Amino acid sequence: MTAQNSATRPTSIAVQLGGHHRTAARGGTALALLGVVTFSLTFPATAWGLESFGPWSLVALRSVLAAAVAGAFLLAGRVPLPAREHWAGLAVVAGGVVVGFPLLTTMALRTSTTSHAAVVVGLLPLTTAAFSALRTGNRPSGRFWAAAVAGAVVILVFTLAQSGGAPSAGDAYLFGALLVCAAGYTEGGRLARSLPGWQVIGWALVLCLPLGLAGAAFALASEPVHLTWHGATGLVWVAAGSTFLGLYVWYRGMAEIGTARASQLQLAQPLLTLVWSVALLGEHPSPATPLAACAVLVCITVTQRVK
Repeated sequence: MTAQNSATRPTSIAVQLGGHHRTAARGGTALALLGVVTFSLTFPATAWGLESFGPWSLVALRSVLAAAVAGAFLLAGRVPLPAREHWAGLAVVAGGVVVGFPLLTTMALRTSTTSHAAVVVGLLPLTTAAFSALRTGNRPSGRFWAAAVAGAVVILVFTLAQSGGAPSAGDAYLFGALLVCAAGYTEGGRLARSLPGWQVIGWALVLCLPLGLAGAAFALASEPVHLTWHGATGLVWVAAGSTFLGLYVWYRGMAEIGTARASQLQLAQPLLTLVWSVALLGEHPSPATPLAACAVLVCITVTQRVK
């Protein structure tokens, strides 16, 4: 009897562990998917916010509200201050993700449609990969770089075709947003090896709070506010949803299922934004828009498989 029990016990433990891993994987996938859906709503919510606020006011208020939410979480968790060597990296994350990307994309959306912006910013995974290679010294394969260049060419041709042969001011803002956000993502990924991911974005938001408060005071004094239900909803979403909640569940999900698997889920983000642009804003993208988005998706899929 003893021999039988000892022989079956490892099998029972293995079954329990396997069930636990499957449950964790399902939970991680659900969290990562929630993050992708949250991010996909950012541009439509920004367009709504611009109905009530000027671009500078919207970005400043977004930063302040997101910092308040992040600060509440950090205080509730009694999270200690980051080590001194982490603050420089947090400043890069703050400059790229908290200030640069929201400001530049908001400026772009004054003249660009959300569907157009979604296709251009769909190049972000490739831009981030390039920044990561430069920052870490990794050497991706030739096929990786070929796919990355192909994706960049698709976006360049798309923007030129949509703007009559020359990049528009909105495209210039979007390309700038790609660069600063890729730098912020790269540095955030490096910091996430030492700090939980949600703390990285949380401290970056808190770091920007003084700048956000000063910016909000100046912008609200110079930009008229016409508060509407759309405008208020858009502001709350980009602050609490896109800037904090989305990154929180994204990092939690990525920790459960791994970066590679999570990045595959993010491939659907530009296409989801196209759906929201039609459903929430009533936009009518040109036939080239979904085609360009799918072409970029293929290029990103290749980079995920060969790097």
